[in-house]
Amino acid sequence: MPMALAIVLGLLGLVVTLRGRRSPLFQSLRWNEIGHAGKILLACSFAALALERIGYRSTVIILLVFLLGVIERQRPVIVTIVALGFSLGTFFLFADLLKVPLPRGPWGF
Repeated sequence: MPMALAIVLGLLGLVVTLRGRRSPLFQSLRWNEIGHAGKILLACSFAALALERIGYRSTVIILLVFLLGVIERQRPVIVTIVALGFSLGTFFLFADLLKVPLPRGPWGF
């Protein structure tokens, strides 16, 4: 059932997108952030593919360093603190406190 719902939702989204292209409002829009959105989409795709292979903590660290350091151009100290804190903190919360099994990767990290 979830797969059927996903397929129906995807098809309906495609219909809305294709029909919306003919609207006058769509014709007047100019989106300058398409490159930015593409980078974020690629980063999320990497995370989905890497999660099982290199583990939760490593994937989240790499993802946040890319998003905050490369895309948002934050200071390296801030990027390091947020990436390590978020990765280790959420792993502790979910894996240790809530007992949700998260992928550890080949190094056990």
